[in-house]
Amino acid sequence: MRRLLRHATLALSLLVGAVATTPGVIGAQGLLVLQSDFGTRDGAVASMKGVATGVDPALRIFDLTHQVEPYDIWEAAYRLRQVTPFWAKGTVFVSIVDPGVGTARLGVVARLRGGQYIVTPDNGTLTLVADDVEEVRLIELERQRLPGSERSHTFHGRDVFAYLGARLAAGKVRFEEVGPSRGTQLVRLPVQAPVQRGPELTGMVAMIDRPYGNVWTNIPAAMIDAAGVRVGDTLVVSVAHDGHSLIASMRVPFAESFGHVAVGQPVAYLNSLLELAVALNQGSFAERWAIGTGPGWVITVRRAPRGGSGR
Repeated sequence: MRRLLRHATLALSLLVGAVATTPGVIGAQGLLVLQSDFGTRDGAVASMKGVATGVDPALRIFDLTHQVEPYDIWEAAYRLRQVTPFWAKGTVFVSIVDPGVGTARLGVVARLRGGQYIVTPDNGTLTLVADDVEEVRLIELERQRLPGSERSHTFHGRDVFAYLGARLAAGKVRFEEVGPSRGTQLVRLPVQAPVQRGPELTGMVAMIDRPYGNVWTNIPAAMIDAAGVRVGDTLVVSVAHDGHSLIASMRVPFAESFGHVAVGQPVAYLNSLLELAVALNQGSFAERWAIGTGPGWVITVRRAPRGGSGR
């Protein structure tokens, strides 16, 4: 009996190992992460989770966020970029911010270099992870949708994306079976890349750190270092939207964290993604100066001369 038990255990281990290492099989992790602009006041999110657990009750389902501003594809793109690197290989993300639902816009599954997968409308949501995309597969909607949902055209989040995402995470469908390959072709939103011109750095306001109102940019720490900025310096900050100035030449100390300035005072720092950010200590920098995010929002910084006026 013991010998039979050992043989059975060995056979099971080999089978599990084979499934985990078979190309295209995803579900060894069983991790499904959901993002949407649905909020949690109605049953939309619960419906998606119900569909997912109907595929496999053992799935582990997590929420990235359901508080994306309605129709804000840019924010959805940023949240994916913010979160995906920290999840294990095999994790399946379902991202639903879909103002074009039911139209000719395409649905896709993207495989990232880290082994994560994103199931989403191809409407720009993948913009900020595009450089990490290994391959994109087109979702064949009629073949991959929840049985019985064929006449439903306004809730692809439940009927297509959550259903397919759950099947991917559970290992019930392979990435290669989703639909035809599109290489790395996908819809991209316009992005202003950060640039350095001498001592001046220009980037975009990439995101507002809610609920605090901190302004996050896409200017990386390496560029800050290259400009000779160090903790204790003062930065001269300007913000403009579509060419109209909101802030001109504000002097802001560059510190490690918020508490290094008085309550209500501005501070520049490196955020958790190691990119430049500006905040008010215990206040909302974004609300104070009515700052938004995405293409068209430009921030410029330069180090004030040490011991000088910065003018």
